[in-house]
Amino acid sequence: MNAIRRRDLIAVAAIAFLSAIICASPALDLLHGLSLDALTALRWQAIGNKHDPAASPAVVVAFDEDSYRTPPFKGTPTITWTREIGRIVTAVLDSGAQVVGFDVVFPTSIEQSEILFDKETLGSRMRGFDRDFLRALALGSRAGKVVLGEIQHDGDPITPAPGQRIAVGQQTNIRSLNVFSDSDGVVRRVPLMFMDNGKPATFLAAELASRALGNEPLLNTDRGMTLAGYRIPSHVPNTMTLNFDGGWNDIPTYSLGDLRACVEKGDTEFFRRHFQGKVVILGTVLDFEDRKTTSKRFATAPGSGPAERCALPSATIAPPVLDTISGVYIHATAVNNLLRREAVTEFTRLPTVFVAMAGAVLGAFAALMLAPVGAALSFFVLALLWTAGATAVFGQNLALPLFEPLLAGLVALVVTIGFRLIVTDKDKRFLRRSFALYLAPKIIDRMVASNKLPVLGGETRNVTVFFSDIAGFSTLSETMAPTELVALMNDYLSAMTDIIEDHGAFVDKYIGDAIVAVFGAPLEGASHAVDAVRAAMRCCARLEELNRHAAASARPILAHRIGLNSGHVLVGNIGSRRRFNYTVMGDVVNLASRIEGANKYFSTSILASEFTMALTDATFKWREIDAIRVKGRIQPVSILEPLAEAAKETSEQSAHAEAYSRGLAQWRARDFDGAAQSFASVADADLPSALFMERAKEMSLNPPGEDWEPINILEGK
Repeated sequence: MNAIRRRDLIAVAAIAFLSAIICASPALDLLHGLSLDALTALRWQAIGNKHDPAASPAVVVAFDEDSYRTPPFKGTPTITWTREIGRIVTAVLDSGAQVVGFDVVFPTSIEQSEILFDKETLGSRMRGFDRDFLRALALGSRAGKVVLGEIQHDGDPITPAPGQRIAVGQQTNIRSLNVFSDSDGVVRRVPLMFMDNGKPATFLAAELASRALGNEPLLNTDRGMTLAGYRIPSHVPNTMTLNFDGGWNDIPTYSLGDLRACVEKGDTEFFRRHFQGKVVILGTVLDFEDRKTTSKRFATAPGSGPAERCALPSATIAPPVLDTISGVYIHATAVNNLLRREAVTEFTRLPTVFVAMAGAVLGAFAALMLAPVGAALSFFVLALLWTAGATAVFGQNLALPLFEPLLAGLVALVVTIGFRLIVTDKDKRFLRRSFALYLAPKIIDRMVASNKLPVLGGETRNVTVFFSDIAGFSTLSETMAPTELVALMNDYLSAMTDIIEDHGAFVDKYIGDAIVAVFGAPLEGASHAVDAVRAAMRCCARLEELNRHAAASARPILAHRIGLNSGHVLVGNIGSRRRFNYTVMGDVVNLASRIEGANKYFSTSILASEFTMALTDATFKWREIDAIRVKGRIQPVSILEPLAEAAKETSEQSAHAEAYSRGLAQWRARDFDGAAQSFASVADADLPSALFMERAKEMSLNPPGEDWEPINILEGK
């Protein structure tokens, strides 16, 4: 791995680490709470309520709007409702309810009133008014089936009236109603225990669940609680995370006014059917009183009001959709969670950091490996998958961190994209600017993708050099108008260049009608010789197509010559300090130019050196044309003509190659008559054979001396 890559990995790892630490830090605990809220809503939207509301272990008896509108409660203060409440509590307990809890506190009694009424206090004149209520409390509490609530308030608790406390046996049957709010004011947890006169006592919901199970709760050493073998998960010590269902009627709710009418009606069957085996909680259910924002706030929906009625008609106005719920439903939900053993298990800080780290790593590496748009789309897909997975897992009461990894991933994504723009992609932008004018876009893309910059200034590289030239261009240019010549050359050069670049080469330069191209630079490639030969053969085929169209439009017919040579060259940015070019230099380049010129001596279109042929393995069908010595070079070199892809040559090509090879061997053995006969067998259809036939005949008539070498010396280009 190169230095640039190591630098990027180190930077991206640091970005991911810092993003995760920040997003999972206590400063952003709000995200943890939002995750609970969102998971509650997503689960509800995905599967609805987990449980049938009718099977809820806890039910609510509501001090609702209908109760306030219904006689005898209509127009009377709630302090005077106690007698009727006592009758309802008695009916509920008689129906087989497990336990009755009060989320409403009556801190005073009308019997305590000191207001004068006809020379007596109102309290003295109302003596005995609460008798039925207190009797119901006393009977229920003795059976362990009544628990009153109290509110801790700045050291001065709001407690039930003295008569009520005495009726239930004081603190034995009184529990705290206080709930736990997060820093954003949202109730997501309830306490399990509270201190009462220096002694630990259970919270109302825990007490109700304990009595319903007939099992005393056990305190754990970590300030948690175990109830009937169920170790209650506690993300925050001494609390339980609530697991709300969604919608409106997840907790069956019965109107106090309707139940009072049901008592008058004497319908004991209604009470038995709806309250037998239930935990019953009395509380206020109004739109303006004791409203709490909870993790259910995004999982609300319009409903049909209270549960089945006994005596009064059903409500005609549906309750409004609010993002708050009455406090009594918090206690009812807590009871259900305990009895169903489905309190939410949350991740602690360290696992949350690891999950956020995973999200940050995915975001950072997506930004490093992909283009910004692709990285954003990939992260969006991963975010959807994570959200879906977390929602599914939440169905099993496990709250995975939802927003922490998503935010950490997003932060890492954005920061890494910025890092790439400022640091990493600076080299790639330089590369694109540097090579844009003389490299094909696909080659530049490959260079960028390889993450390997060419060595600027020069390096030795094994390449194949491609030279091409138009035959008779000077004569052609004299016969055409300049505008026509320019148009013709533009069409020709564009067609040839497209083919050359499609095969991975770059065009070094245009010299009039000539093209100089390099295969194997700036990107290295083991197949540069094969690519060069294929490009040359395609160029010839393309020129035939151009000539067919030219014949139809009366444009000149063109012929070109191509020379190929492979070997080590110096490649790089070469020139002056103010102006330079990415080019190649070396003997390989000069020889390629000479081989291109050799085509006119043999009437061929493509010639390649033995060095190029050796690199192509058995990819093509070749025939050796001759051994030549070019000007400026002492060592001779064999030149060959590619006929076709291997196993794709025609029978005619094979016959010509066989005859030519036989004739060339005879020529080199000084059997000039035999060579002439071999070349003559195909001379009518093969121009190189026809040319060699004439040379062989001349040699037969004028044999060379003993120092003769079968090497063709080319003095010109």
